[in-house]
Amino acid sequence: MRNGKSLLLAYDQGLEHGPTDFNLNNVNPDYILKIAEKGKYNAIILHHGIAEKYYDKHNATVPLIVKLNGKTNLVKKDPISSQVCSIGRAVKLGAEAVGYTIYPGSEFEHEMFNDFSKLVETAHTYGIPVIAWVYPRGKFVHDEFSTETIAYAARIGYAARIGLELGADFVKINYNNDSEGFKWVVKAAGKAKVLVAGGKKLSDKEVLQRAYEVMKAGASGLAVGRNVWQNEKPLEMIKALKKIIFDNKSVNEALKILK
Repeated sequence: MRNGKSLLLAYDQGLEHGPTDFNLNNVNPDYILKIAEKGKYNAIILHHGIAEKYYDKHNATVPLIVKLNGKTNLVKKDPISSQVCSIGRAVKLGAEAVGYTIYPGSEFEHEMFNDFSKLVETAHTYGIPVIAWVYPRGKFVHDEFSTETIAYAARIGYAARIGLELGADFVKINYNNDSEGFKWVVKAAGKAKVLVAGGKKLSDKEVLQRAYEVMKAGASGLAVGRNVWQNEKPLEMIKALKKIIFDNKSVNEALKILK
């Protein structure tokens, strides 16, 4: 983190989305790692298989976050994301933090809660922080992006609050395009720092506008993937995002970098 703020590069989408997000350049993890290093990210998020084969913990300049659970999008039922990597293995790969997705509102939420609570205890024993991806989804959730859903997820409590209650150090959630409502979401997370997911591919201005709004609402940073490494000018987009996140610049000031 820099002054309590973070910009993370997410490259954990391949497991759930398959190859649909990739082209001949960004399908190669080496390409992404070069972007992370040249862009001087605070960390890069990888699954353990990619980390093992491409991340060099002895020479890397960007800290590693290993995603511990995952699923595909092939099964069409209430989501459950099972653990696919141990914390011990993540640490051996060089991880300085770990992440885990929880789907409040899924009929399987109790299983994810149980697994997450255990891994928090283990991770903190190792002295590394835990990021909770908290995405309200399932048959009990009608609109996962509404302020009410993000702040109050299907009768089980606040989505941002869930991460705090279960011991997460950071809570990674979606932005609901409601800057005033999002201030409440940040408050609900308490001392757990809020990171906002980059989400689906957006225009350059939309990406920067989102960054500006969530930072003004009190978020600690963003974890952006596709909106950087799918961009024709990824390094310029990183610089523009940093202007907003770390330097408190306006959207128009940041856009000048892309032009």
